[in-house]
Amino acid sequence: MVLTREEAWSLLCEWTPGAALRRHARAVELVLRAAAVRYGPGESAAGAWGLAGLLHDADYELWPDEHPRRIVAWLAGRGEAELAHAISAHYSKWGVPQQSALDRALLACDELTGFVGACALVRPGGLPTLEARSVLKKLKDKGFAAKVERFEIEEGARLLCVPLAEHVEFVISALRPHGRELLLDGQPAAQG
Repeated sequence: MVLTREEAWSLLCEWTPGAALRRHARAVELVLRAAAVRYGPGESAAGAWGLAGLLHDADYELWPDEHPRRIVAWLAGRGEAELAHAISAHYSKWGVPQQSALDRALLACDELTGFVGACALVRPGGLPTLEARSVLKKLKDKGFAAKVERFEIEEGARLLCVPLAEHVEFVISALRPHGRELLLDGQPAAQG
């Protein structure tokens, strides 16, 4: 059975009650869709690659000690072996080899997407004014977004065989058109 984007979004909403982690999932989805064209087989794979980004942390909020086993099992049970493997390999310290272009791209884009978002949040102009050199400078500041693992970001660029600055620019460019949706456009959040 082929997983649809609607089914994936429904599962993400069911398993991920927090808006921040859902926004991260959406951001990684957008970056992975672009990565399919840049680093993978092309536009025809963008939908599947996006699903990997959307679901990679789906089980984290409710079952952090079981992450990513629940989402991997759910996907495997639906016959989505490629997505299941990519998600099981999206963190280098789990010891699962990154075998496919999707595996490498998910690892390379996950932490960096979150870090780029953090950089955009502290800029008055947000994502529209963010440049790769600013992100690279913030990466050196271990106190900024301290939970983001710099090794994973560096390892991701290495796996993709691209300079880190080029990969940072790619992630910024993939996110920029979606800044408003992701609340990264530098505009104050609407008061309700």
